[in-house]
Amino acid sequence: MTQPRYVAVIDIGKTNAKLALVDLASLKEVAVVTRSNDVLPGPPWPHYDLDGHWAFLLDNLAAFHRDHGIDAISATTHGASMVLLDERGHLAAPMIDYEFDGPDSLDAAFQAIRPPFSETGTPRQHRGLSVGAQIHYMFHQDPELAARTASLVTYPQYWGFRLTGVQSTELTSLGCHTDLWRPYEARPSSLAEHLGVAGKLAPVRAASEVLGPILPEIAQRTGLPADTPVFVGIHDSNASLLPYLLAREAPFSVVSTGTWVVALSVGGEPKDLGTFPDTVINHNALGQPLPSVRLMGGREYEIAMHGARVEPTDADIRAVLESGVMLLPALVPDAGPLQGRTARWEGGEPDAGSGICAAATAFYLALVTGFALEIVGHRGRVFVEGPFAHNAAFLDMLAAATASPVEAAASATGTAQGAALLAAGEAHPPGLGATAEERGDPGADWRRYAEEWRRIIEV
Repeated sequence: MTQPRYVAVIDIGKTNAKLALVDLASLKEVAVVTRSNDVLPGPPWPHYDLDGHWAFLLDNLAAFHRDHGIDAISATTHGASMVLLDERGHLAAPMIDYEFDGPDSLDAAFQAIRPPFSETGTPRQHRGLSVGAQIHYMFHQDPELAARTASLVTYPQYWGFRLTGVQSTELTSLGCHTDLWRPYEARPSSLAEHLGVAGKLAPVRAASEVLGPILPEIAQRTGLPADTPVFVGIHDSNASLLPYLLAREAPFSVVSTGTWVVALSVGGEPKDLGTFPDTVINHNALGQPLPSVRLMGGREYEIAMHGARVEPTDADIRAVLESGVMLLPALVPDAGPLQGRTARWEGGEPDAGSGICAAATAFYLALVTGFALEIVGHRGRVFVEGPFAHNAAFLDMLAAATASPVEAAASATGTAQGAALLAAGEAHPPGLGATAEERGDPGADWRRYAEEWRRIIEV
């Protein structure tokens, strides 16, 4: 296979579904299209619009190839998701929305069979954030579903299956708080065995393997060459990590931002994980266990700002530092390492959507992220990927909270860049893991604010 240059990346986040065309020579996105990742109502339960995504992807694969040319395809998606297939490879059931709270109705029964954190690296979850809890609930609601389910594929690999007809699973998604996998032993968990799905998990393939060429009908539908390779694909936070994993020396941490903010530690100080909620042992793309903490930072930003997008001025930032206005956790009360607390404003709540509110919200998100990095034993530099890489107030407060250099990613879409790199083989392009700017110690006022916030929340 010749070295591909233009890689089409299927990138399904919790909020949006995207198709990006990445030029491996520069790691730039040549084209990006998006659609909302709307959740469809039941019956039988709230679920994702996989058929709508599929039509969107095929239409735009055809357009990208017509306008630019496509040499390969890769995929990355949010975690906490698997697709159940019947013996014909069709959906055995709609893919449940992981924010649906139905599984909570069976929580007592599920906790009685859920493995401990020491086995799976998965903390206790709310709603459907555990794939095991999803399956337990779905099998309870539809007693025939267990028998109807012939195989399970992890979510990025579902799109590879639709393109190639080859089913697979992959470690970065299997290890993403599923309760179904033993990250230190690389095999199904006791829960997978109890639910009867251990033997139905599709074969594990490396993220960088070629799953196969596209199916003839896909070639005909899109105009792509019949031998276009499709790579196995990767979980989205691990896609953001991959450029740094390949190009940077440990220790360091990567903060992947979006609806979810995920703090990933590479070569950090060993910690006794599992003490705080939403601490997860993921796998990285090289198959190594990866200490992680997550919070719903993008969602919390939307809540605090009432949907407004405002960049605070220097005067706004100075006003927050001097007044001591602080947002305290947790705006999403059942997610993040400080979940279970009731959010409140210290020093008076600013006007919603104002520059003062934007600055204080950025500080809050940076401080929770800094605490998350402490939990996983962060050492070295911090690299920030995704939307928050463009938020100067967030970057500066994160530098103050961690006492570490903070670098903002140069790429606008870190997940697409990382997923495209799966097709690069050993030919790592120049600028791999490049950053646009570095933020150092912002000063004593910032450090005092961070210390006061920590004092008030008493951790």
